[in-house]
Amino acid sequence: MASDTAAGAPKSAPAAPKSRRSVTGTRRTVAALFLLPALLLLGALVVYPIGYSVIRSFYDQSGDGFAGVDNYRALFTDDGIRTALRNNVVWVVFAPTVATALGLIFAVLTERVRWGTAFKLVVFMPMAISMLAAGIIFRLVYDQDPDKGVANAVWVGVHDTFAQSSAFPKAHPGRESPLEPAGGGAFITRGTVSAGDTVTLPLVGVAPDVMPDDAEPAAAPKPEGDRITGTAWQDFTRGKGVGTLNEVDASELGYPGMRIEAVKDGAVVETAMAGGDGTFSLSSKADGAHLRLPASNFAAPYNGLDWLGPSLVTPAVIGSYIWMWAGFAMVLIAAGLAGMPRELLEAARVDGANEWQVFRRVTVPLLAPVLAVVTVTLMINVLKVFDLVFIIAPGSSQDDANVLALELYRKGFSEDQPGIASAIAVLLLLLVIPVMWFNVRRLRREVRR
Repeated sequence: MASDTAAGAPKSAPAAPKSRRSVTGTRRTVAALFLLPALLLLGALVVYPIGYSVIRSFYDQSGDGFAGVDNYRALFTDDGIRTALRNNVVWVVFAPTVATALGLIFAVLTERVRWGTAFKLVVFMPMAISMLAAGIIFRLVYDQDPDKGVANAVWVGVHDTFAQSSAFPKAHPGRESPLEPAGGGAFITRGTVSAGDTVTLPLVGVAPDVMPDDAEPAAAPKPEGDRITGTAWQDFTRGKGVGTLNEVDASELGYPGMRIEAVKDGAVVETAMAGGDGTFSLSSKADGAHLRLPASNFAAPYNGLDWLGPSLVTPAVIGSYIWMWAGFAMVLIAAGLAGMPRELLEAARVDGANEWQVFRRVTVPLLAPVLAVVTVTLMINVLKVFDLVFIIAPGSSQDDANVLALELYRKGFSEDQPGIASAIAVLLLLLVIPVMWFNVRRLRREVRR
């Protein structure tokens, strides 16, 4: 009976579902209220500017007339924008790749040395410098004058080690000189020489305080039988009316290292090098020849490369960027190395792999997620680079170093073309989206693991 009664009794209504709570137990409404300020800021600082830029990109310079896709058409027809787009491609391909590669090399090598922490600190230190300060530093580093620019000081030092510059770049014949121009910067005697002759080759134009250190008081040439002797010297004596023109005086200095060529019928038959006192001697082979001072004696000193010229300005600016961000890559990759299972490396070595094989087939594959993070982060950063290009590149070559962010600034503020500037901003957004999409997908895969 009890069971029948229970069976016939009306069923109780199902319990009402409990209100959903978040993981922390907070109601959704309360969570939304807490998120509202952040959402408002996100909308005001991100969503609204993006939307306004998209709308503004379809209007003309005044902002009143609808321009359609004319502004976007200008992105592919304007020479300045096309140069900027091409340079951005160069930046995206080379800057993140080189910075990541250097960071990987630094991280792997410093892991095995006792002073690795100090080295990492030094390499990472440029990250503490603003882009503005780094731009000013590298504007000085790339200065054309070797006495100011470190890059050219090093380059000129290496060059002069293998090809010494002339000590007499401004030397030239004076008044009533036996020498005359021979073309190409060389000088040649007006007449021929004969065996037993003494020849004087007076020159002027070298300041006394820049004469070579091994220059000695000039000596007058002395006849030597069937040889031809002579002197090449600085025919200048301090003081007004002092010294005799085209004659060696006591206070005048020789031209050490001056090269003299004996030329017959356009061919060099013999050469000589002047000593510290400027004297030189030629054999009888030079009989009947003209004496020529080749242009190499007067070559201007090598001043290095024009780092900020049209052809090198983009690689130079990329170099400054790598100097700043290689430390960032190194620190992240070093963190990945610290968490790498060492037993895998030891197993590879036990199996007979050398260090290069361990690095290429074990270390790099295990670091692939970290390398992807670093590369993608640097690619996003490179797409919006502005400061370094604006500061380092001089006005004469800024068009050649142009990038999209700089062109956006120039169109929007210097040339008063806000429609085209907005189109460039939208283009930059479209270029960043694929990189961000790749990054988000990678992060999701990491979470699933």
